[in-house]
Amino acid sequence: MLTGCQRTPAIWCKLMSRLYDFEVRTITGETTTLAPYQGQVLLIVNTASACGLTPHYAGLQQLYSKYKDQGFSVLGFPCNQFAEQEPGTEAEIKAFCETNYQVTFPLFAKIDVNGENAHPLYRYLREHTPEPYDTGDIEWNFVKFLVGRDGEIVKRYSARTEPSEIEPDLQALLSSTAADR
Repeated sequence: MLTGCQRTPAIWCKLMSRLYDFEVRTITGETTTLAPYQGQVLLIVNTASACGLTPHYAGLQQLYSKYKDQGFSVLGFPCNQFAEQEPGTEAEIKAFCETNYQVTFPLFAKIDVNGENAHPLYRYLREHTPEPYDTGDIEWNFVKFLVGRDGEIVKRYSARTEPSEIEPDLQALLSSTAADR
């Protein structure tokens, strides 16, 4: 794995050619890559438990429950960069999500999504989002990236985009790629 590259971001994203190569930690602390999600349609979201948008967890869970059997997954990455709205530990975050929103989609360890300490995955997501979608910094909690089965970023949605508003794009992507499976 390219662990040393995390300290040299300009080189890092050039070396990391595929979304699935990124190393992440699960909410329970295991180190893994995104390789287990290869071939799935993904919705990658930075999350927070004490935000006005926290109810998005419910909509994200609804999408996951409805489409997971068609090769879809939501990947939640807690982040405390926006008004410190994710102050808890990973164990507290997991318990909050399961108790309050019955979240069963994969959650990962808390990360930064902007700045010098931004996780390389989020640098990649921002830098590889196609035009005309925003490629700048993540503006708030619950920014969503829709990723095709091929690992290519299809679209970036603002924090205020309700998960239900993504469903038509998700359905189109699932149906257009179902024949390729």
